[in-house]
Amino acid sequence: MSENLRNEIAAKKNMNPPMGWNSWDCYGAAVDEETVRKNADFMAEHLKEYGWEYIVVDIQWYEPFATSNEYHPFADLCVDEYSRVIPAENRFPSSKGGKGFGPLAEYVHSLGLKFGIHIMRGIPRTAVHQNLKIKNSTKTARDVAKTNSICYWNQDMYGVNPDNEGAREYYESIFELYASWGVDFIKCDDICRELPHEESEMILLSECLKNCGRDMILSLSPGPALLEKAELYKQTANMWRITDDFWDDWKLLYNMFERAEKWSIHTGFMHWPDADMLPIGAIRQCYDENNRTKFTKDEIRTMMSLWCMMRSPLMIGGELTKMDEFDMSVLQNRELFDMFKNIRHSHQVFRKEIDGNEVVAWIGTANNGNDYIGLFNLSDKDISLSVPLSEFEIFEPVKGTEIWTENSIRYDLSIVDNIPAHGSRVYKISIWE
Repeated sequence: MSENLRNEIAAKKNMNPPMGWNSWDCYGAAVDEETVRKNADFMAEHLKEYGWEYIVVDIQWYEPFATSNEYHPFADLCVDEYSRVIPAENRFPSSKGGKGFGPLAEYVHSLGLKFGIHIMRGIPRTAVHQNLKIKNSTKTARDVAKTNSICYWNQDMYGVNPDNEGAREYYESIFELYASWGVDFIKCDDICRELPHEESEMILLSECLKNCGRDMILSLSPGPALLEKAELYKQTANMWRITDDFWDDWKLLYNMFERAEKWSIHTGFMHWPDADMLPIGAIRQCYDENNRTKFTKDEIRTMMSLWCMMRSPLMIGGELTKMDEFDMSVLQNRELFDMFKNIRHSHQVFRKEIDGNEVVAWIGTANNGNDYIGLFNLSDKDISLSVPLSEFEIFEPVKGTEIWTENSIRYDLSIVDNIPAHGSRVYKISIWE
């Protein structure tokens, strides 16, 4: 085997779902450059060695007066002469002089991290109303706009009609711009669940991104994604939301188990069903700097266990500089992220009542020689469990470690453990010889 082929195989082997930070849960549409830089600094110093690497600026970075998770209808957006949104200079001062996100991306890269942005499907209404040009085309914004295609929760954009001349040139031009800035990750909104009526626009967008000359992860939002379109998502994107916005509510976490069970079979090389961001630590900072997640510690462990077992992308929602000791113990759990990077073909084994309590079990194999078993207590009280190893088609004694308690274990016939309400246990096991 040639050295080049060995290197290519090694690179592909290390392709894992993205791990990073996204500004939405903290700052909604109102994040600014200073905040992005300080979170990047924190990640580089405290989290990078554990696999965290993406810094993503979420929605409306082109809106000068955004203040929260609420949008200003029909806002006057910052656009360039070619109908493309550009950063609001009052919020991102390094973008002045036509530099865009280039300087901020360069700073993030200098820390050994990667930089991402949020975009909305379509072309800015501002550009259409001004009838601005499209780069490398004789057509204008009005020529390509699909004016009856408007996101109901954010009115910044009109859709683009993929059949119109100039549509491809428009999408090529925006990804050319993002590539010149050094963008590594694109979160495209108002598209994932807008099928089949916006399917052709999604395909066009994907093609233009893939041909822009720079590798970028493509993330599709919002969910819920359509299960019958799973193969199309795999062909067009790297990740796609399987839920609407996920927040710190046990009911949403409880419901995620059903989604995870259905979507887990569609996880593969460079394509991952996305269970959405992780609302941990200090969130909703644009409303009150004292806000913190409503999840209990056990619910946070359950969320992280499920996301990692199903290999969902991991995007931290909390303000990194305000993480407490518990938060950091979760975000720096080496055993957890070793599982996340190595587990394959994980799936739900059962969901049933045991002694009147609802329990879910998952299993996955790993390319590091281990197997992983996850047990989840979905009931509202602490329980003691005894689950036969035969449930997982294991008929020999096992040894290993529980990754949250760090307890060494040996089980002969059954896994026996205590699991708190809404809590979980994840076991890294191998056959006892």
